[in-house]
Amino acid sequence: MLEELKRRVLQANLQLVKNKLVLFTWGNVSEIDRASGLIVIKPSGVSYDDMRAEDMVVVDLNGRVVEGDLRPSSDTPTHIEFYKAFGNIGGVTHTHSTFATAWAQAGRDIPFYGTTHADYFYGDIPCARSLTQEEIEGEYEKNTGLVIIERFHESGLDPMEVPGVLIKSHGVFAFGKDGDNSVYNATVIEEVAKMAFLTEQLNPDAPRADQFMMEKHYLRKHGKNAYYGQKK
Repeated sequence: MLEELKRRVLQANLQLVKNKLVLFTWGNVSEIDRASGLIVIKPSGVSYDDMRAEDMVVVDLNGRVVEGDLRPSSDTPTHIEFYKAFGNIGGVTHTHSTFATAWAQAGRDIPFYGTTHADYFYGDIPCARSLTQEEIEGEYEKNTGLVIIERFHESGLDPMEVPGVLIKSHGVFAFGKDGDNSVYNATVIEEVAKMAFLTEQLNPDAPRADQFMMEKHYLRKHGKNAYYGQKK
């Protein structure tokens, strides 16, 4: 079942290691097949060195395992909430990458300081609030997704225009058109987080870049009249 999707999700997960976004088993990638409503996700706690395509777990949007001998990632309920709330995303990545997680632990959005940021994110990269004790002691992973969705809705954000988010005291979630694209965006988040950190180290009073610069750089890659790259 969904054998090609399993192969893609395996490769996306291995890309986390290649891009130095994870240590040990500190991350996961999933992708949804919208036609069937089924999600393929990394198994829980399995070393990247040992994973095979057949180890990927297929779950439905209720979290029921449809196929697979291993338990799915413990973050599966979080991924499910994203797929249910954001119909335009096809992949989700979760990491605890160093610089982005430092911003999350500080409870800060990553500010727009320059063009690298604007090439991929139409605005600051948001940091969702901490979960309450009740939310943590309840359906923790599901509530993690709901708190992040709350931040997007409150701020009027589109997860395809701002394809990533931090959550206070936790880490990073990135979105994409598929699993591979979500890993790409998670990689960009880590690099932008590093740049923003160094910017504030060099100048604690560094001003945010101008809005018109953001408009130019984001829209030249993603707007209806985008001209970056080659014609398809």
